[in-house]
Amino acid sequence: MSEYYWDRKIEYLRNTRCLYYNDDYLEFLVKMVWKINKPVNIIDYGCGFGYLGLKFLPMLPEGSTYTGIDRGNELINTANEIFCKLPYTTEFIVGDIEEIRVERKFDIAMCHAFLLHVTDPVKMLQKMIDSVVDGGRVIAFEPNWTANMSSISMDGLQQSQMIPLGTLQKLYEEDFNRTGKDGNIGMKLPIMLSQLGLKEVECRVSDKVNFLDPNRDLQSKERLFNALKEEGLGQKPEELQRLTTNLVNRGLTLDEARNQVEAELFFSKQFKMDSYLTYAPNMKITFGTVKR
Repeated sequence: MSEYYWDRKIEYLRNTRCLYYNDDYLEFLVKMVWKINKPVNIIDYGCGFGYLGLKFLPMLPEGSTYTGIDRGNELINTANEIFCKLPYTTEFIVGDIEEIRVERKFDIAMCHAFLLHVTDPVKMLQKMIDSVVDGGRVIAFEPNWTANMSSISMDGLQQSQMIPLGTLQKLYEEDFNRTGKDGNIGMKLPIMLSQLGLKEVECRVSDKVNFLDPNRDLQSKERLFNALKEEGLGQKPEELQRLTTNLVNRGLTLDEARNQVEAELFFSKQFKMDSYLTYAPNMKITFGTVKR
């Protein structure tokens, strides 16, 4: 069996999730928006190492349970290692999420940065819906890459010098047209959930704005700088000719591809640990209620 890509990205997942949400905002969602005041059974599609469980179980009423499904053996092994030391009722399942049968017994079906990697998100959303009891809820945390890239500012630089938004927007659309996978799915999910029959559909946006401040202590700066680099901000592009060719193959003109590579190279040279930089991931949090 071929190696699963995300099994090789566990450290990336561990190091970058901190960029997306403040814990008090997630607690606000649990208590004030979703108003979860009794134990719930949660299933997490594409759970990875159990990030959502780590975040939400401490905030949920005692007796809540968390089940995670993922294709990655190493991811599930890591999840089991983490949660075996914690006082929560959890279960982790290795399996092909598109094929596995899930019993309709959960109060909440969740996913995080998962649907953007799926070629048929409507089918997957229906699977999530089918695993939830009547009156339960589907919650999806998904990105909008265009909004994400528009929300980066670095002191002393014009944004267009380092992030050609028009080119990136075209690239994301071409990728979607070619593969069916949509990095901008976050803004489309309210429509999808409503069309699938969910009620009381709403969408929120993640609250966190990361501020790389040269005046912070060294440890805090290093942690944030390294997380931002792992997220892809200011990474130095390698093998420039191959990257240019790849961008052309993905739908850009040669001039657009060259300009994109030049912008990435420029950003990588300017971005340092003593830079002033702000970054807001703008994750979209879409949810709706199942009423049969």
